[in-house]
Amino acid sequence: MELTIALAIGIGAGVAAFFGSVFTRAPRAADSPERVPPPLPFKTADTEILLIGDRVAHMTQGARSLLDLGDGELPDWATLRHRLEPFFGPLPDAPPQEAASFAALNASGARLFLLPEGTMLRLHVQAGCLTDGQQLRMIQDQADTPRLQRAIALVPCPIWQSDEAQRVTWYNAAYEDACAQVGAAPTGPAPFDLALPDGLNTQRARIALGARGEDSKFWYEVQSHRNRDGWMHFATNIDAIIRSEVNQRNFLQTLTRIFAHLPIGLAIFDRDRRLVLFNPALIDLTGLSAEFLSSRPNLMSLFDTLREGRMMPEPKNYQSWREHLSGVIAAASSDLYVETWDLPSGLTYRITGRPHPDCGIAFLFEDISSEISLTRRFRQELEQAHFVLDCHEEAIAVFSNQGGLSFCNEAYTALWSEDPDSCVAELSVTEATARWQAACAPSPIWGDIRDFALSLRDRAAWEAPLHMLDGRSLLCRVVPMPGGATLLRFSVEPEMATASG
Repeated sequence: MELTIALAIGIGAGVAAFFGSVFTRAPRAADSPERVPPPLPFKTADTEILLIGDRVAHMTQGARSLLDLGDGELPDWATLRHRLEPFFGPLPDAPPQEAASFAALNASGARLFLLPEGTMLRLHVQAGCLTDGQQLRMIQDQADTPRLQRAIALVPCPIWQSDEAQRVTWYNAAYEDACAQVGAAPTGPAPFDLALPDGLNTQRARIALGARGEDSKFWYEVQSHRNRDGWMHFATNIDAIIRSEVNQRNFLQTLTRIFAHLPIGLAIFDRDRRLVLFNPALIDLTGLSAEFLSSRPNLMSLFDTLREGRMMPEPKNYQSWREHLSGVIAAASSDLYVETWDLPSGLTYRITGRPHPDCGIAFLFEDISSEISLTRRFRQELEQAHFVLDCHEEAIAVFSNQGGLSFCNEAYTALWSEDPDSCVAELSVTEATARWQAACAPSPIWGDIRDFALSLRDRAAWEAPLHMLDGRSLLCRVVPMPGGATLLRFSVEPEMATASG
């Protein structure tokens, strides 16, 4: 048996490279310790370690290469066991008193022999001979191993391997730092609470490290990939993303509370034309249910529902309605959409579309029924007042505080033979007095009228006679009005009107 286990010079380095390539693989349950032949002679070329008591007394260069120990390092049993377990699985907590052997993990034909010799313990690694091609491949892999180990050590995200029982069998430095953040031991159960379902080869989950409800917990997105040794996990810190999502959610909640008191209905759609925000006024104005709006309907569905509920003008046909709605969306995206809806119920809504950040659209629904009713009533009263003044025999003209002609009746048009409504520009008091002056005999009141109409001081009514070139006599009355306006009344003297008749 000595001839079988005695390896040729150079095989020790090959064995070290071989187990270095196995280092990142997950362990399986170690073989049960078993009795082995009597102690073997110690050979320099072998991968052997000699312990006296609880501390290493000597080890071959092959053993140092296998365990990645420098010259002069002589660890104790606990450190040695920690270095050997990635290759051979769990080992005894204390140096064994009886001979035993352990099969290498995922390396067929390789074993670790523990051989007590009185107060000493000899550890011997035995592996089968390798072909020249296998040795060449291992030498090439061995050249890449340090670079890969340095890269793994510098990766900023935690990486670890677990077996099917979710026991951690390997991890990198970032994983160790993540465990230290929450006070967990890297060699114990993983602090990442993962549920790995059967039948899936890949899983992605968000995990929080730390006590629930605390601001100090750390968030990670963990991607898990099944392999032949169990699961390989990659964790990426997403604290910034979580804070952004929390801030966005708080901002939306704040907006919702603010918009809850607005009388204007608000509907905001995202870039996919899905409803993402609405306020209670939208429910009150449109009659849409909160359940429907909470289901995040798209823009087309919302307007279709409004049409079915007779909460918008009825289109001539469905096709034209679809074309119209496409135009509405395009106009709202470019901040050009404003429409007034006269509903069958008698209400009047103003609908305004505005572009929203990130290619979204916001629609405002405003009930302007009272405003429209007031405007219509005011217009009706104004038309009635105009009719009354048109029936008046006196020529009447009203100038604003800026000196522009605001109103005149039909008697004014007939008296001065001009229609101010036919002029594009507003007739000023200066232009009007010039025309009146040309139709009348000389009089000093024209300058007084201009000054009166443009004065901002307290004013009092006055009157003055005028004589037109056609022989008619007029009485001009100048009366101040609220807001700085001026009223002028021109009445034909009765005796002159009778004489001319």
